Amino acid sequence: MIEQDRMTAFINSLDPGNEEYLDALEKEAKAADVPIIRKDTQALLKFLMASSKPKNILEVGCAIGFSALLMAQYSGDDTKITTIEKYEKRIPVAKDNFIKYDKNNKITLLEGDATDILRTLAPGYDFIFMDAAKGQYINFLPECIRLLNKGGLLVSDNVLQDGDIIESRFAVTRRDRTIHARMREYLYELKHNDALNTVILTVGDGMTLSVKL
Repeated sequence: MIEQDRMTAFINSLDPGNEEYLDALEKEAKAADVPIIRKDTQALLKFLMASSKPKNILEVGCAIGFSALLMAQYSGDDTKITTIEKYEKRIPVAKDNFIKYDKNNKITLLEGDATDILRTLAPGYDFIFMDAAKGQYINFLPECIRLLNKGGLLVSDNVLQDGDIIESRFAVTRRDRTIHARMREYLYELKHNDALNTVILTVGDGMTLSVKL
């Protein structure tokens, strides 16, 4: 694990950084202990924006809006992003950040539980970024598959749970066992669902890329 950490640190040291406002927002989030996507996750998202050129993005889990703003910054001028957040304390912060930094009005914030909101959305997304409550990924998956275009990409973050995913459920603290079991179920479903072709990457805290067939 130490070697892996050193390798990640080396790779991240090569990163040229983001636009100034994103780097500042990242520092603010870290100072306030708000979880945001890691440096190597940011790099992968930027790469995917450039390579897949999505026009219609759905984000499940907005927090303070950092990843939505990152995708907005590094995607095409005609890209639209819909992001969902239910945590009431973070919604005003996200709204304020969008007002300040989303100059092209790419981002639409939907407030409420993704379980309910996803059912109301119409299909047509070519990129979905899953970064919400980890124990709910498996519950969100059927709606995400429904909403995703054929050939579209579902990207899921934090799937390896800081390495706990490979441990026996009895080696995981009791309070984390439900999430542990659900994430294992989610990964199995991604790899065995006939509608998807999935690769699991050790980027950040683990990411999956799933193409809808």
